[in-house]
Order: sequence, then structure tokens, then C-alpha cells
Amino acid sequence: MKSILYSTLFLFAFTVNAQETIKTMFYNVLEFPFANPANRSLILRDILDEYEPDIFMICELQGEAGAEEILTVSLNYQSNTYSRAEYITNQSSGSDLQQMMYYKTSKFSLETSEVIITEVRDINRYLLKLNTVDQDSDPVFLDLYVTHLKSSQGSENQNLRLDMVTELTTHLESVDPNSFVIFAGDFNLYSSIEPAYIELLDETNAIVMVDPIHTLGAWHNNEDFQDIHTQSTRISSGPFGAGAGGGLDDRFDFITMSENMESDPKMHFITDTYHSFGNNGNCYNENINNENCTGIYSQETRDNLYNMSDHLPVIMELETNKEFILSSPEFVTSNVISIINTLVTNQLIISVSEEYSEKVTFIIYNSLGQKVLEYDAENENSIIFDVSFLQSGLFYIKTNIPNGAVLKFIKR
Repeated sequence: MKSILYSTLFLFAFTVNAQETIKTMFYNVLEFPFANPANRSLILRDILDEYEPDIFMICELQGEAGAEEILTVSLNYQSNTYSRAEYITNQSSGSDLQQMMYYKTSKFSLETSEVIITEVRDINRYLLKLNTVDQDSDPVFLDLYVTHLKSSQGSENQNLRLDMVTELTTHLESVDPNSFVIFAGDFNLYSSIEPAYIELLDETNAIVMVDPIHTLGAWHNNEDFQDIHTQSTRISSGPFGAGAGGGLDDRFDFITMSENMESDPKMHFITDTYHSFGNNGNCYNENINNENCTGIYSQETRDNLYNMSDHLPVIMELETNKEFILSSPEFVTSNVISIINTLVTNQLIISVSEEYSEKVTFIIYNSLGQKVLEYDAENENSIIFDVSFLQSGLFYIKTNIPNGAVLKFIKR
């Protein structure tokens, strides 16, 4: 009884305060991959390496080849960490500019994707399911909508933006009202009194959306909002032949969210994590890489952003009280031992470092803290455990290695 109690308390300490972070990013990648300069997938790689998003949403993608280039060159150049949604040619018009979403496969699975047709460009919907320990009994979904609203000033363009947003809010009437929703994109909005912005945040909508930073005002060409401006990274587009110039003076790029994400522990926004990535708050009407725009974002980062696009990315972090299956380092590996297959059916394979010559005792516990298997290994670098007799669920592995991590695996 003492052994079981000790194990239960030990496992409880590991799981009771689980808080997992989800890093999101939206980026207008400017006519990718055809706009200059060449090899922008490498520039994008360096930008993404600095933030390492779990979810990466984009617009102004031109073709499936570009979608695959971002996946293989910018994201998966070291390992197959990310996957992407299916590329669908724009259904709303003849525009060749499209949206896309990439995600870490360790944290999510893509359940469905669909297109909402508008008068201008598609709104793309992607439903992600979190890969949590209890996903079968209490699944958590994140409903992503990615868009590129009509550009330019004038009442006609404002009305087209409103029409596009109304297509979204109408669509949300058919969605579970308790859904966790993100609506991100290049909104091309000039102020918070634009009809599209007002429609999006209307409290009578089926799902109430909020602007995470609650920043109202006339954002365009207004120095008071220079810390949230995202466009343009360039005074002149001349060197590139694409994009807009004018310097940093517009808040065009947004990540908005459903109101429940302000407080629900299953999925909520982390305060003070919403930023215009690369914007040090002192670059009004300048090139983003101006040497005087110093701050937390380095000169190298701002050079990359200047060369990559005429927009800056927007970033935002979320938190869930659920536990990802493969989230923590100790789930996969320790300094001495590592689990080869963390999701198992019949056999669990563990590797022991060749540099470790001591006998290793493995004890496997179920989620109740009950010992279900024990094994002593000596001079074995690869050990195969028969776990076919175990019930489905989460299991923990403890060893006699000093300061050794507690490893975890899922039995299907």
C-alpha cells in the first residue's frame, strides 16, 4: 500500500498543474514564392526559427508548390515536425492569392478543412484537434479561419470587407457556440469604426469575437499606434518590385479570437503575448530595419522581415490546462534512455545510451500509480517490452538512474 501511495503521489505531482502553451503566428508572405528577392523560403526559415510557432497561418500564397516549399525548406528542414492543410485553389474569384495553415503534428491533428466563398477571396477554415492525453474522453478543438480581406480605402472596398466578414459571422451560426475560434488574416482595416471590424466584434453574433489587445482607434498613419503597426516594412517597394511602400503606419494584420478564450482554462489567451513581430515600437513611417529602430528585435531579425514581405507577422500565445501527449521533454527522452515509440499497441521499445554501463531497472506504472511491469536491463542498448496485455491509457516509466526523468507513453 505504501508503494502504491508513493507512486500515486509521485505521478500526481507531475500531472496536477499541467499547463501547455500554444504559439500562433499569422503572416502575409507577399506573393510567395514569386516576389523578389529570390530564396525567400530561407529568409522565412530564419524568421520562424526565432519564434517557433505551433500554428503558422499565412496569406498571399501563390500555388501548391509554394505551400510545399514553405513546409520542406522553411519548417521541416531539420525534421518532420510540421504538416500542412490541403492546398485548394481560390474558389471565390480568379485571384491566385490563397491562404494556408501549418501545424506541429506533435500537438495537433487536422480534423477537417473547408472553404467559405466570398465576393473577393476565400476564407479558409481548419479544425484542429489537440493531441491530449484524454482526447478520447474530453477532446479539445481549435477552429481556425484564415482570410485576406479586400484591400484599399474607399466606401466600396469597406463594403466588400464587410461582406466578407458577414460571410464568416453567418457561417459561425452553424458552429457549436462553445467552440474555440480564431479568425486571423490581413484584414486591411484602417480603423476600429470600419463596418467590417464592428460586424466582427458584434456582441449579438452567434459566437462573439474579440480583439485580444482591445485597441480601438484610427490606426492608419497614427503614431499613437506605432507599436501595433504591421505594414509597410518598407519606405519604398522599388528594390523589390512588389508590395507596398510608405513605411510602418498601418495595422492591417490581426489574430482575433472567440470571447470564451479570455477565461476558459481549456483554451485561453495569455495576456501580453500578442505582438507585431519585429516591431520595436519606434519605427513609425520607417523601414523596419532602420538602424535607429532598436529594441528587443535584433537588426538581423528586422533585416529578414524587411526582405521577406511588406507585412510583419502577428503572434499570440494560448494556454490549455490539458496535457499534450508529446509535449514535455521527459516524455520522449532523458540523458540516458529514450522511448522510440511513445504511442504503442503491442511493443514498447526503449533505447539505452551505449555510454551508460550500469544496470538499469525499469518500473512501469499506470495512471493510478500501480506498478504493472518491472525489468532489469544490463548491457542492453535496445529493449523491447511486451505491453499487449496492458489496458489503453497513459503509463509512466521510472528508473533507478540518478536524477533520471520520468518517461511516459500511451497504450492504444
